[in-house]
Amino acid sequence: QIGRSVSDRVVKTKSETERSKEKTPETKRALRPPNAMPLLHGASLRALLAGAAVAHLSSFPIVRASPCAPPQPLRLRAFASHSASEPPPPPPSSPSPSTSRVLASAAAACDCEEGAKPAICTADELHYAPVPGTEWRLALWRYRPPPEAPKRNHPLMLLSGVATNAVGFDLSPGASFARHMSMQGFDTWIVELRGAGLSTRGSELAAASTKSDMSSNSETNTSEEPQLVTKLANALAQLSVTFSGYVRDSQLRSITDSFFDRVTELVPDASLTSLEEVADKFLGLMELPQTSAIYDQISQLSQRLVKILGEGQQNVSPRLFGWQERLSATIEDLQKQLELIISYDWDFDHYLEEDVPAAIDYIKQQSVPKDGKLLAIGHSMGGILLYAMVSKCGFEGADPELAAIVTLASSVDYTTSNSSLKLFVPLADPAEMLRVPAVPLGTLLSTTYPISSRAPYILSLLRSQISAKDMMDPELLSKLILNNFCTVPAKVLLQLATSFRDGGLRNRAGTFFFKEHLGKIKVPVLALAGDEDLICPPEAVYETVKVIPQHLVTYKVFGKPEGPHYAHYDLVGGRKAVHEVYPCIIEFLSQHDDVSS
Repeated sequence: QIGRSVSDRVVKTKSETERSKEKTPETKRALRPPNAMPLLHGASLRALLAGAAVAHLSSFPIVRASPCAPPQPLRLRAFASHSASEPPPPPPSSPSPSTSRVLASAAAACDCEEGAKPAICTADELHYAPVPGTEWRLALWRYRPPPEAPKRNHPLMLLSGVATNAVGFDLSPGASFARHMSMQGFDTWIVELRGAGLSTRGSELAAASTKSDMSSNSETNTSEEPQLVTKLANALAQLSVTFSGYVRDSQLRSITDSFFDRVTELVPDASLTSLEEVADKFLGLMELPQTSAIYDQISQLSQRLVKILGEGQQNVSPRLFGWQERLSATIEDLQKQLELIISYDWDFDHYLEEDVPAAIDYIKQQSVPKDGKLLAIGHSMGGILLYAMVSKCGFEGADPELAAIVTLASSVDYTTSNSSLKLFVPLADPAEMLRVPAVPLGTLLSTTYPISSRAPYILSLLRSQISAKDMMDPELLSKLILNNFCTVPAKVLLQLATSFRDGGLRNRAGTFFFKEHLGKIKVPVLALAGDEDLICPPEAVYETVKVIPQHLVTYKVFGKPEGPHYAHYDLVGGRKAVHEVYPCIIEFLSQHDDVSS
């Protein structure tokens, strides 16, 4: 295996040493994604994802149903809100009927009985950590050590991969990484980042709240107007509030232009000038602070727009059949796009600079380590976050508040590997990707999984991306695929895609390269890879490991030529992990659990 001499402390086994000498072209090819998998065109992939996103949004509220209701089998949707420690604050009072589904679902979630926790949460306790400066509350699953377990000095934080939740670390009583760590004496905490699992917004979006206030103030003025006018006014008000109060970028301008372009298709040529005047006035209103008076003007413009459409149809022959229904559908599409943008507007840096520090602070307050430090394990993107965190601390000369870290199938530089994620690199073009605000990965996987194991479908490759042959119980694999994945913002994927470019992963501004500063870190690192990991192959892991000071890093590849083999998730939940991987991790953490003087 590459990089076996990275440190005198590298863990070796006899079988691995022999394997490095005897590797054949066939075993090398086993690490590579099949050449038969075709590269889809970026536009085709975008269309597929956009359709799935709309279907996902139409079928399920963006803020998931209250866990007080009977749990749905084999489903864990993003934003399910519940608290066993501190309930989210109530939503704004007296929302109007036109308030978005975001506020409606939040209100339902806040009606839950305090102190309970949803059935999907199998931890001992469920906590919520507020993220300063935001309305997010991160769900933290806590597993307390039993009295007979060894005494430890540091709590243990677990971070999962992109678009995943806590379920991957706790699949079942007999296959629970988190529970196993707690039985070894570690006060174990799984962190669900914003948008994942049971994490929730405290009072939902200020933009939606503002829109609710405006529409409620103007309800008396529009209650006698046609329903179509009211629907249009509310949609345009939501767009206006989003523009001025939540995000400011070209994406919203593009959505606005696209909306009015679709409306012009319903207007005869003779009426285009009048419609353009309405559109121009609305665009002007979007630049102003949003108040009830502005909403009144938007309502008047909406009434005029509908009147233009109606009168236009009276003066042409043949008349356009069903123009009201087509306008209504166009308005609904606009609302769905806005809800996706508002609900999934964050990137990797938000996780790094806001979510993880908030989780660390909360865990320290609860566990009170003597030296104020934690141990941490990150799988996939969770490990990338740990690398990025210690890299920034190394650059700044700051204390990372981590006694030691373990990364499982993680890298900040994939340029030298044959990672299967390269299949999605065409989506990294911002002009393509930002037209899909979020990718409903959970919905896509749960929809395709029933046919993923049957040849000759290309989706049969899905299983090998997650787990090697015979490494996971089929029922647990199904539970993982159907429960562990959530919707992920396009901006997160765009930033992670920079790990396939020269220099590796960088911050959102493109000015800080995390790999460049890993040579300055002061935190011990255990980096583990799987021999048949198609997503993060060993060569990708080593590309990051090789720049870390040798006296601080331990690198090991799991898997043997004759088997068992380890794919991306097998380091956490494979059949052999409890006997082969877990002891390696526990030994490393125990070595670095001493309290510094």
